[in-house]
Amino acid sequence: MFGCLAIYVKGKIVLILRDKPKSTADNGVWLATTQEHQQSLRHEFPNMRSIQVLGKRVTGWQALPVDAPDFESAAQRACDLVLAGDPRIGKIPGARLV
Repeated sequence: MFGCLAIYVKGKIVLILRDKPKSTADNGVWLATTQEHQQSLRHEFPNMRSIQVLGKRVTGWQALPVDAPDFESAAQRACDLVLAGDPRIGKIPGARLV
């Protein structure tokens, strides 16, 4: 994943972990989601935002920024949601979902 670590669960990519020292803007945990789920996820992750390096204003991938004050609790909550099978997180690789 271009210098990142991708996390897969049951055939779906669910998270990407990013920690690049020379390009820190999007470091943190990336959530694989779709635009339809972003509003409900934002209630759980108020500091969540679109990935800047992707160059689009709104993307399906959303970041939990490492420099956010709630990063650790947000990352733990994202893991809890993945383990619980929350349908808002995860994409089948190769599927072009907006």
